[in-house]
Formats: sequence, structure tokens, C-alpha cells
Amino acid sequence: MTRIAIVGGGPGGYEAALVAARLGAEVTVVDRDGAGGSAVLTDCVPSKTLIATAEVATLASESGELGVVLGGLSPGADQATPVGVDIATVNARVKRLASAQSADIAARLERDGVRMLRGSGRLDGPHRVVAELADGGMETVQADAILLATGAHPRIMPEAEPDGERILTWTQVYDLSALPERLIVVGSGVTGAEFASGYQALGSAVTLVSSRDRVLPGEDADAAGVLQDVFKRRGMQVLSKSRAASVRRKGDGVIVTLTDGRTVEGTHCLMAVGSLPNTEGLGLDSAEVRVGEGGFIDVDRVSRTSAQGIYAAGDCTGVLMLASVAAMQGRIAMWHMLGAAVTPLDLRTVAATVFTDPEIATVGYSQQAVESGQVDAEAVKLPLATNPRAKMQGITEGFVELFCRRGTGIVVGGVVVAPRASELIYPVALAVDASLTVNQLAHAFTVYPSLTGSIAEAARLLHGRD
Repeated sequence: MTRIAIVGGGPGGYEAALVAARLGAEVTVVDRDGAGGSAVLTDCVPSKTLIATAEVATLASESGELGVVLGGLSPGADQATPVGVDIATVNARVKRLASAQSADIAARLERDGVRMLRGSGRLDGPHRVVAELADGGMETVQADAILLATGAHPRIMPEAEPDGERILTWTQVYDLSALPERLIVVGSGVTGAEFASGYQALGSAVTLVSSRDRVLPGEDADAAGVLQDVFKRRGMQVLSKSRAASVRRKGDGVIVTLTDGRTVEGTHCLMAVGSLPNTEGLGLDSAEVRVGEGGFIDVDRVSRTSAQGIYAAGDCTGVLMLASVAAMQGRIAMWHMLGAAVTPLDLRTVAATVFTDPEIATVGYSQQAVESGQVDAEAVKLPLATNPRAKMQGITEGFVELFCRRGTGIVVGGVVVAPRASELIYPVALAVDASLTVNQLAHAFTVYPSLTGSIAEAARLLHGRD
């Protein structure tokens, strides 16, 4: 029986463990945080649970046009009472759901015969993992193959040390008992934008400090533009081309000093300035595992490291820091190691979503790739404001955009900016993954009225132009 040792129980680790166990391997997982790792306990699951509450708050507060009356509207009053949010209740639910999800994963691993060791693991040569157990003991695990899936942690600026009370990382916000009155979010990437959007919807006055000229500099420019306009319409202050030099406590609040000397004051500050891999103390040198820029573990498209028999998956590789990619890397590693059929990781087929309001979902080639000539493609973009279902739901912002290759009409990418874009992107992701043509996409039935109707309409408009 092949012995597999996995260090880290996040999506990359537990999905790999399930695959290996089903293929008949003897699997041991060493994990210090709990089943599901930070993705379930402090990152993806908690943040999206909080954002789910924010979605409901936004829907309620902006539903006046639909005839919804909130807070007992008095005769002759201009508007209903604003929606209120009890952040202590929200955070209690966040933690409860995260713990429940972790328990579900642990139970599933146990049912499949995976052995779990609670503690910190490190390499001791190419075929051994030393586990320093949470109860104080130590155990050495011999393995024919090893998967490193140790994740990452928030980057900390020396001049902005989190205290867990007023200066926070995204892992610490769930201990707040009161909603931040004036929240400063430093960093306008995916994490910063998501929390800025979420807390604004919950009722905080938000200032977003962005070092670039727009929010979400790594995303589709048109999509980011829509989101920034929404942020401003809802009252968010966006400080573009501004970089934080330091953050310090000031009484019951915080003061953020920018590199140009300006200061911004608030009650709380959330630092969202990137992540660093959890590779320190992992014993990589003992097995000659090569790391690249930023300390991330170098891997190929089947998750192999530079050391034979050692694989890596997830945020510690820096490939694309998404839970779905981590899970796929872990599965691919086990399929490859255990001799099953495997398709190397293709990042062009990865569907990704920014869980702001509206959401931004993308897959395949981008508008930038088309404009730069990286891919010879046609594009069609349709505003959601013309979609009948969008009109019924009061959706006025957002769009659907498709890209297809000239000549063949094969769908090579798409962007959706809309409520629940994370769900709407799926048919486009299927088309990209299966190399469907716009003709095939256009001929599939859609429900009328539906937001997916705009995807089919975009495909129809592209048909004949390819």
C-alpha cells in the first residue's frame, strides 16, 4: 500500500487526501488549524458568510423601487428606516458555520479512512514528515510521497502591527462585538474590495486606500470601473494612488498616515495588503525543495516540486490563490503520483469571482489579452440594464461579455458583473473548458426571463462575426 503524508488540511490537503484514500493509499494528514484549514476557519467561508449578510442588507435597503417598505414607513415620510445589522450576531453565525463546515470535512475524511494528526508538520528529508503534536508529543510519518499544502497568512506591515481590536487583519474581524463606525481598508485588491463592499453594506462608513489608480487593478478594467462607480454612489471614499505608510492607535480610533503625508482617521483599520506563504520552518532544505520569488514553493502543472516524490498545492505555491485551484492542485498531485489519468492544471479554464456587490466573475482570456493581441478574438458586451429579469429585480449596473476566436467561434473567455455572477459564470466556464463555439452556446435553451439570457444573446451576436 502506498503511504501518503499531507502537511496541511485546507482545500489542497483534504481534497488530495480524499482522492488518495479512494485510490487505495494509506493517508496521514498533519494539520494545525483544523479540517478545512484557514480557507474554512478564517478566510473563504467566514468572509463569504459575512458577505451573504451584507447582500441581504443591500437588497433590503435598495428595494424601495420594487415597492418594499421597511421599518414601518409613516404616511408622508420620504423613506423607510434604514436596515440595521447586529454584527455580534453576524459574527457568531460566521464562526458557527465555519466550525460546522470544518467538522463536516473532518467527518468525511474519517469515513474515508484518512488518519488525522493535529499539530505542525515539517519535512525531515525526502520521505519523512515530523509532526509536532498539539498535545505536546511528536510523531514521525514515513511516506512514499508527500504533499505540502500549508497555505498562507496575511502580510503584516511593520508600521501597522495588528492589535486585534482597532488594527485588524481579515482573520481578526470576526471577534468584533460592534460594527466599525468608520472603517479604513488598506489595500484595494480582491480581499480589500470584498471587505470594503461588505462592511459598507452592513452600515460602516468606509474609506478604501488604493495604491493604484482604480480598485481591483488585477481584474477586468471595465468590471472594476463599474464596481468603483457603485462604491462611490453608495458613499464610499476611495483614495486612489494612495499608499499607507503607517497605522497607529489614536484614542478610541486609528490614524492612517499616507506616504504623501496625508492622514486618514477612523475607528478601525483593516489591513489587506497581500499574503505570505507558510513555508518558514517547513524543512524544505532537508529535501531540496526549491522555492521561488516571495518564498512560494515552485511547482509544475501536475503539482510536482523540485524534489522527487514531493508535491505542493494551494496558496503556499502562489500559483493562483483560490480555494478551487488549491483543491484541483491537490487532486492532480494524487492522480499523478498514484498513476491515475490526469490532465495538467490549465489556469485559462479557472473561473474566479470577486465577492463584492455586484460580484465580478471571470474565466479564460481577458479583455486585456484580446486588446494586446495575445489572442485573436471577437468580443461582445451587453449591459444588464437591458435584460428583462434585471429590470424586474431592479438591477441597473453590470454586464455580460464574451470572447470567441475569429474563424472558429470557440469561446475563450468571459466576464460577468452582476448579483450572483459566481453562479452565472458557470455556463461560460463550461464553454471555455469544453471548447464550445458561440453557435453551440447560443442554441442552448435559457429560461425567459433570466439573467443567463444575456449570455445566450451575447453568443448569438458573436455568431456570424467570428
